[in-house]
Amino acid sequence: MLVGNVDIRWLGHDSFKIVDVLEKRVIYIDPFQLGNAEAADIILITHSHYDHCSIADLKKISTPKTVLLSPADCLSSFQGKVEFRDSVIMAPGKRITMGNIHVEAIPAYNTNKRFHPKDNEWVGYVIDINSKRIYHSGDTDFIPEMANLHKIDVALMPVSGTYVMNAEEAANALKTFKPKLAIPMHYGSIVGSKTDAETFKKLSPVPVEILDKE
Repeated sequence: MLVGNVDIRWLGHDSFKIVDVLEKRVIYIDPFQLGNAEAADIILITHSHYDHCSIADLKKISTPKTVLLSPADCLSSFQGKVEFRDSVIMAPGKRITMGNIHVEAIPAYNTNKRFHPKDNEWVGYVIDINSKRIYHSGDTDFIPEMANLHKIDVALMPVSGTYVMNAEEAANALKTFKPKLAIPMHYGSIVGSKTDAETFKKLSPVPVEILDKE
């Protein structure tokens, strides 16, 4: 779907392809179980679980021109196995600018589960591109830091429960930062179903777009 001059495509699970329509740059977030895929200019990894930091998928899209952004533990797992021009270790609060693309790492963790501990310093991201701000929350629960988000145009939110927020929790989280649009994720692959996405849409205080998997 087009949001201004940004094309957002859901690739299943937590994986997205974001294209800068003006500069023709291609960004992937947590590439996983990709089919035929276009080469990446930038890849963002939220954390080191296999369904987010997939070496096989990184090899499909990474080239000697690709910049990889990830937490330290994920970077160590693909170092020497994947081609890239540069790599940047991301932790909560870290910011980086690449031309007209600005990326900030946002905390992502569980509050009542053990799968994503806060001490691991895993992340979500706010991507500012062509005057649009896209928030990919990563694998997280509803956390207090979400109240610090501002002027978010599109929020990509997990809705499946079990390892992350469920649909109701994700809808409640939106009340704290009120994005212009929300897109559900983290369902239909390992855990969760489209019913979770539909429940999220029903409960959401902001407009929701349920994307078809590409």
